[in-house]
Amino acid sequence: MLWVKAFHIVAVVAWFAGVFYLPRLFVYHAMSTDQPSIERFKIMERKLYRGIMTPSALVAMALGSWLAVENFGAIFATQYWLHAKLLVVALLVAFHLWCGHTVKVFARDENARGDRFYRIANELPVLLLVAAVVLVVVKPFGF
Repeated sequence: MLWVKAFHIVAVVAWFAGVFYLPRLFVYHAMSTDQPSIERFKIMERKLYRGIMTPSALVAMALGSWLAVENFGAIFATQYWLHAKLLVVALLVAFHLWCGHTVKVFARDENARGDRFYRIANELPVLLLVAAVVLVVVKPFGF
């Protein structure tokens, strides 16, 4: 089970690396005015989202589900910290999907938002990471 936990953590780290970096690419892309830079950002965003973020997210969720079932299957109903963490994961998945949508918007040259919007969006995953770590380590709502 420790191997599963170790690879779950690796997948979460890889996922968050992408979740932190992709909105930063959106900032730079929104600021770009020359066509070569715009095209370069499209490629970088697509490869990051499809090649790193999404596979890492799928592995993290699969291994996290395995850990939850193995460790908390019979007592899941009493693990309120885990319920809260799953809510944080759902919010992270929603952010991930929004990033995928935004990659497509930029790919079609239809972005209507400025770099300031993406700078703010870039901070949201930090809050999700802090919440997830506190919930897992401190377990404030249960055992």
